[in-house]
Amino acid sequence: MLDQLLNYDTELFLFLNNLGNTSWDGFWRFVTEKWSSIPIYALLLYLIFKNYGWKGTLVIVVCVALMITATDQIANLFKYGVKRPRPCQVEELKAVMRFVADGCGRYGYFSAHAASSMAAAVFLGLSLQKWYKYLPFLLLLWAVITGYSRIYLGVHYPLDVISGMAFGGLTGWLFYLIQKWGQRKFKTQKT
Repeated sequence: MLDQLLNYDTELFLFLNNLGNTSWDGFWRFVTEKWSSIPIYALLLYLIFKNYGWKGTLVIVVCVALMITATDQIANLFKYGVKRPRPCQVEELKAVMRFVADGCGRYGYFSAHAASSMAAAVFLGLSLQKWYKYLPFLLLLWAVITGYSRIYLGVHYPLDVISGMAFGGLTGWLFYLIQKWGQRKFKTQKT
């Protein structure tokens, strides 16, 4: 059964990966770069400060730092525990896939990019939804696009990305709850 699931995953990878063409390669390479999200994060930081003030922003920034560290390190534990080769490392796939990325790491299950972007989207979307009701949906769309970029570039299977997003979504929600608790603690200390 696991072999069949992995075969379906490979077939879906090849379908999605081969949808690409050279005119879109630059766009997807840009999307996958972590620094390309800096403008989005700068805007979100401004919105957080505007609505939470200094102390509330400090709580959120600490939670985000811990959350991103957690998603990244747990993704690495899975990668080196599961040891599923990335598609760009599989000889049989190299001739039938598009490889657009600059490099190809060894293992890919699960995608740290997908986990981190989904965790940030869920956490920040929930943290700001009170003031910006459509923001969570825009952030989720951004996370999905980031996840797809990993398939497009040829460095992750769809299952790597979906698993990363599921883990990231759960992590983002848990850190949102921690953040809410931290905000209440700060408020009770002020009074």
